[in-house]
Amino acid sequence: MQYITNILFILVLVAGIGYFIKNIRKVIHNIRLGKDIDRSDNKRERFKNMAKIALGQSKMVRRPVAGILHIIVYLGFIIINIEVLEIVIDGIFGTHRIFAFLGGLYDFLIGAFEILAILVFVGVVLFWIRRNVIKLKRFWNPEMKGWPKNDGNLILYFEMVLMTLFLVMNASDFQLQTLGADHYIKAGAYPISQYISPLFNGVSETTLILLERTCWWLHIIGILVFLNYLYFSKHLHILLAFPNTYYGDLNPKGALDNLEAVTNEVKLMMDPNADPFAAPADDQQEGEPEKFGASDVTDLNWVQLLNSYTCTECGRCTSECPANQTGKKLSPRKIMMDTRDRLKEVGDNIDKNGSFVDDGKQLLNDYITPEELWACTSCNACVETCPVSISPLSIIIDMRRYLVMEQSAAPSDLNNMMTNIENNGAPWPFNQMDRLNWNNE
Repeated sequence: MQYITNILFILVLVAGIGYFIKNIRKVIHNIRLGKDIDRSDNKRERFKNMAKIALGQSKMVRRPVAGILHIIVYLGFIIINIEVLEIVIDGIFGTHRIFAFLGGLYDFLIGAFEILAILVFVGVVLFWIRRNVIKLKRFWNPEMKGWPKNDGNLILYFEMVLMTLFLVMNASDFQLQTLGADHYIKAGAYPISQYISPLFNGVSETTLILLERTCWWLHIIGILVFLNYLYFSKHLHILLAFPNTYYGDLNPKGALDNLEAVTNEVKLMMDPNADPFAAPADDQQEGEPEKFGASDVTDLNWVQLLNSYTCTECGRCTSECPANQTGKKLSPRKIMMDTRDRLKEVGDNIDKNGSFVDDGKQLLNDYITPEELWACTSCNACVETCPVSISPLSIIIDMRRYLVMEQSAAPSDLNNMMTNIENNGAPWPFNQMDRLNWNNE
């Protein structure tokens, strides 16, 4: 019977980890659909940003209440799951609390895990209250209806259940240790669950063993389910926050990149010795001209696509956005959510057909409207406030470029300004000769 249990555990473990790896490979494949961009520079500064922002949560604590709660839940949940290593070894070999030989260190670890578990539980409850009772505005924007709202709550329930299972498992184990049950050696300190165990006074040893084993199994299965749930959830940022902060843009805020094709064209126009009809240096015929800007996810670079998968949907970007505050439709959070949704759609299309089959849709218009794009003031508030170094602005700028340079679809005011710059050398509709006439009035 013991061997059957061990084999069953191994099968569950392999299935859970295997499905997780399959989904992570799909994420990597989708991100690689983006255009190449070089982010291999300044490795030292990039590692520093990753350590400070992703691990150190430095930007989270700018809003102290949410920041401190997030640190408690995040670090607590990660540290508690160190015990998963013991559970895996026990499950494979049929042992029980294999690390008990660590003695006092083991007591300290189990005690610390329990304290963190209760802190995580309290933190998660407070997060739920902020979302559903206080109803903070940023969690109730239009883009948060349906699945995004349910996803935010579901993960909170998930963590509550996992922490409860962990504490009840320890409480029943502690009671079995007190009763001197076989296989339940005295090991560990239980500062929280020792106050839960009196609930089981008078319960038979057989029932206690059944309770402890049930919680043990549900705890490890719950962790595997949680691991695989990440792919379908905004909580994929638990993993992707680290590469996302590492590959973040190190340029000063407000510094926009230039399109290489446009730069080369301008250089050619300004070179008096250039022959516009000369063949390329490699004697190869030029192919189809490069597309200016972005109208779909495959026009974006892979870092922008990584950004979309990393978005936590916390809404800080939208709450800081001056355009959104004035009632305009722009929500930087929605820009990232729409990009991710479209990327998943394109990825599923490729998985189904072997290569992308035109589905008659694109990111522009079908997901993100020109009205949203032109509402942006390019102020970088969303980029500055994002706790994991996401840049909605870079996507907005690229889509604007497409509208202007491919479709000539800029707003009339902008078109008038560009016409004035072309004709008069300034944004105003006055001839250069008349520019100082106001002095004579």
